[in-house]
Amino acid sequence: MSLTAQILSQLPGTLETLRRADLLWQSYRDSSLPVVTVIQESPELLTQPDWDVIICGGTLGILIGAALAERGWRVALLERGRLRGRDQEWNISRQELQVLVELGLLSDAQLEQAIVTEYNPARLSFHKGIELCVENVLNVGVDPVFLLEALKEKFLAAGGHLVEQAAFETATLHSNGVSIQTNSGSFRARLLLDAMGHFSPIVRQARQGQRPDAVCLVVGSCAQGYAANQTGDLFASFTPIQDQRQYFWEAFPARDGRTTYLFTYLDADPSHPSLEALFEEYLHLLPDYQGVSLDQLQFQRALFGFFPCYRQPLKLSWNRMLAVGDSSGNQSPLSFGGFGAMIRHLRRLTNGTEAALQADLLDAQNLSLLQPYQPSLAVTWLFQRAMSVGVNQNLAPNQINELLSGVFGQMDELGDAVLKPFLQDVVQFPALTQTMLRVAITHPGLVLRVLPQVGVVTLLEWLGHYLLLATYTGLYRAGRRIQPWMQSLSASDHYRFERWLEAWQYGSGQDYHG
Repeated sequence: MSLTAQILSQLPGTLETLRRADLLWQSYRDSSLPVVTVIQESPELLTQPDWDVIICGGTLGILIGAALAERGWRVALLERGRLRGRDQEWNISRQELQVLVELGLLSDAQLEQAIVTEYNPARLSFHKGIELCVENVLNVGVDPVFLLEALKEKFLAAGGHLVEQAAFETATLHSNGVSIQTNSGSFRARLLLDAMGHFSPIVRQARQGQRPDAVCLVVGSCAQGYAANQTGDLFASFTPIQDQRQYFWEAFPARDGRTTYLFTYLDADPSHPSLEALFEEYLHLLPDYQGVSLDQLQFQRALFGFFPCYRQPLKLSWNRMLAVGDSSGNQSPLSFGGFGAMIRHLRRLTNGTEAALQADLLDAQNLSLLQPYQPSLAVTWLFQRAMSVGVNQNLAPNQINELLSGVFGQMDELGDAVLKPFLQDVVQFPALTQTMLRVAITHPGLVLRVLPQVGVVTLLEWLGHYLLLATYTGLYRAGRRIQPWMQSLSASDHYRFERWLEAWQYGSGQDYHG
């Protein structure tokens, strides 16, 4: 029996869940994922909608649902199971959470109650390379159970309608609304928000079998039995490339133990490992990583998943539908999306959705402005590519570690204003330019080795995104200057200007506040 089977058999149902996830991952690798048809269009008018907005997917949908309900919109939230957070904390930075208070979703006291772990410092460390520490980056753990319960109470008190055990089945689009069919009944609304995540059936229909441009595989656990340790690892490696993969690690203190993750970046080639095989690697490497033997650990839960990434955010071609959160594909290829990405865009999505409802601009073209192209995310594809190994590539065993040591070493010398935003998936033109120039000057050999690894096409694409990052930086500054004169525009033109302004702001990383 494998180590994975031995340990996960102690956690009821976990091994079976891992193998179900593996079947899905296998379907991505061999391109056998069925294309579903869940969205249809009808020329008939819909009976007066009962809701302004229906949100499918409650775990993260409750965030924007509560924000919209608090502003007086009629919102229904459909969740396929029970709306309850998982036991594992969500790690994030404290300042990012302030948006929940600013939007009136939590009180200061509730926010403090939601934060159940906090640690400093966090470490970055690379095999045979640098080791450095930062403070106040992804260093708090939020209790999802408490947070979702508090948001649910706020949502219901504001007039929101929650329907649990309501799994999305189909939606029919009409000129004046959308009707949603679930296993527990049908609902009518002016607008449908898809918050069902990477594997949403709506996303599957929209993607039409498109292979992801990259995938992040993640496995891990929360366990007791480690030595007392109130520090964390944000980004660490202690091995060279092996089996065409570079392994990276994270570690965080948790309420009931210590959480550790192993993750790796790759494509969807059939030769890549299953999640179960990767979990076996994790268990073999964990003792060396944390300086502990497996028989000392009491595993509380296992963590695993895979996250498909696409180079462009998903533009739904249908009217009256908007993908939010992981459904939108609008997250960095370096991170896992989820809670952190939703929090970052919560104010923008709330304001934009409200403006679209107010002006009745619910067609696909206007709604697509809420999920714009962002060069600040697009430039990170080069970094993701530089941290992965092609199936037939032959790289020096420590090439990726040496590159990361060089890059993060220069960022550290440039200071927190450069390093901290990048660690929170925010890329800004001045910081990126300084870093790249310094790396090219101090480590020219590294740069020359990376060029054939990433390829000329990827490099040229990156250069285009880099130039647009500079352009968006200037456009946002100019847009802010003329913003006061835009108030006299028509409702539709004002909506579009504000969405462009937000695209320039987020697309240049100028939404970041350290």
